[in-house]
Amino acid sequence: MNVSALSGRARVVILVVAVLLFGAVGVVYVLRARPEVQAPERAAASAGPALRQTSLEPGELLMVRAGASPDSGTVLAVPASGEGQPRSTGLRCKRFYAAAGTGLCLRVTNGVVTKSEAIVVDDHLREVRRISLSGIPSRARVSASGRMAAWTFFVAGDSYLSVGFSTRAGILDTRTGTLVKSLEDLTLEKDGRVFRAPDLNYWGVTFAADDNRFYATVSSEGRTYLVQGDFAERRMRVLRENAECPSLSPDGTLVAYKKRMGGSGDPWRLYTLDLRSGRETALAEPANVDDQVAWLDARTVMYSRLRGDSSDVWTVPSDGSGRPRLLLRDAYSPAAT
Repeated sequence: MNVSALSGRARVVILVVAVLLFGAVGVVYVLRARPEVQAPERAAASAGPALRQTSLEPGELLMVRAGASPDSGTVLAVPASGEGQPRSTGLRCKRFYAAAGTGLCLRVTNGVVTKSEAIVVDDHLREVRRISLSGIPSRARVSASGRMAAWTFFVAGDSYLSVGFSTRAGILDTRTGTLVKSLEDLTLEKDGRVFRAPDLNYWGVTFAADDNRFYATVSSEGRTYLVQGDFAERRMRVLRENAECPSLSPDGTLVAYKKRMGGSGDPWRLYTLDLRSGRETALAEPANVDDQVAWLDARTVMYSRLRGDSSDVWTVPSDGSGRPRLLLRDAYSPAAT
């Protein structure tokens, strides 16, 4: 069509129609191209929580699937007896722990930018809060009341045996929202004096029933120490040497931990410490265990043990008696709800 042959009025009409059509196409493109704005429940689902009917049921055990199976990395709900078919929650985590209807999922999301996060979920595994962190997830813990959550990430190296490894541990009060991203921000006392060192590393937090007192590991100059902390006072003090990844018993009288006993290839054995008497007891697990144990009940701890490219969850009595018992193959990061 010869546009120049049209009247001036006709050319104006054509121009207006063209502009309107172009604008409509542009709006459609922008609406399709922009990121989808999600409702809270849908946003939570995209973060990994399972369907709404999935819930944390009292009496179940929660573990993360290990090994090369398609559901590796998925949180499983297991009968407390260890018998019966585990059910998948649909939630994917590198580490997971839960208590009293509060769950803590540690994960790394790969993409253009790799993101490490600690995600707090409720008893239906819906996201409550998300905290951006850095590093590789190592330990997760929730207090018995469900109020306090703690995590450990490797920020350099990927093993406690690595030369020059570095970890960062943090605590969140889910009730008040108070966040301590690194325990290095708290004051540490050793032998009655404030202890400062450039190489301090913290990991493996566990909480007492009052949601204020906690225990953790600190290392400096190649030595590890068990510390007791006061969250409200922002202070910690060293209790004893050579204790890692503590886990406080349900009645608050015993601390289970791994203790360095062997060489670089087989270094750790499990022990419990009676906090009243100071008596230490070796548990009847002869294998190397690089884990923060969890309490199955008042007399039994559970933990993961490596097996080739996978790991299995085992139990053993906390008083040094008995022998290890296999609870679930191809699993790790156990928690009793």
